[in-house]
Amino acid sequence: MGDVLTDMKRTKDHLVCIDSDGCLLDNMELKHKECFCPAVVNVWNLQGASKYVREVHEWVNLYSRSRGWNRFPAVVRTLELSYARPELKERGYIMPNLKPLKKWIEETPVLSAVAIDEYARKCPDCDPLLLQAAQWSREVDANIAHIVRNILPFPGVREAVLKLREFADVVVVSATPHDSLVRELTAVGIAPLMTAIAGQELGTKSQSIRKAMSHGYAADHVLKIGDAPSDYEAARDNGVLFNPIVAGKERDSWNNVLEVSSVKFRNGTFKGEYQDEILKDFFATLAEEPHWKIS
Repeated sequence: MGDVLTDMKRTKDHLVCIDSDGCLLDNMELKHKECFCPAVVNVWNLQGASKYVREVHEWVNLYSRSRGWNRFPAVVRTLELSYARPELKERGYIMPNLKPLKKWIEETPVLSAVAIDEYARKCPDCDPLLLQAAQWSREVDANIAHIVRNILPFPGVREAVLKLREFADVVVVSATPHDSLVRELTAVGIAPLMTAIAGQELGTKSQSIRKAMSHGYAADHVLKIGDAPSDYEAARDNGVLFNPIVAGKERDSWNNVLEVSSVKFRNGTFKGEYQDEILKDFFATLAEEPHWKIS
């Protein structure tokens, strides 16, 4: 697969980079509750504590400041918080050594399902935990391929994207594997509206935005739209604007993109008071501490 962001053609002065899962597509809860979490329980043999592991997994990936993390740092966080719970300790579960997986995460430039699978296959004395992580990642993808279908974009997405396309190149920048991304966006008719579609294989969201910007867009003419703090951080890393899609308020958020944000972005009044105000609501909906620790 080539680098679609390096190869894309700039046609407008503005650029919009949009996340996929939980932002364009209403699929994030389905993927995590039916695909990611069951694979965690199965691969790490946590069936006897599935209730508590599920609670942790959903908090980490859907309802907290770690929403939208890459799958590998997120599963480390899920395992750490799960094994630290008294309910697991009472049941005799012992925290595995997560250091090999953390080391792989720190040293690998692109954290993808393909990368860990290849690493596990090529490593003759690979740590069992890395083999588990690779197995987990494969099982997640198999679950997604089997379960995730009939997905729809959030209400208002198409209308907002069409309006943005009037004056901006629009690309998808996502931590989802490329094949899944293209399949899901094509199925709902969103793929043809995009200048380019970039999945996790091309790097982090921050790296992908930087690649797209290399075609000569000014930073104040670039807008990242996303539903997770990692999207905001990717925008901040590149000095560009950020518009949140607030979890649980997706319809209202996309309507606001259509009616307000697109206008302010185009006329140069997005940055400052307006951006600060929409960010307040965004961060207020995502918890910083698990409720089972603070209750």
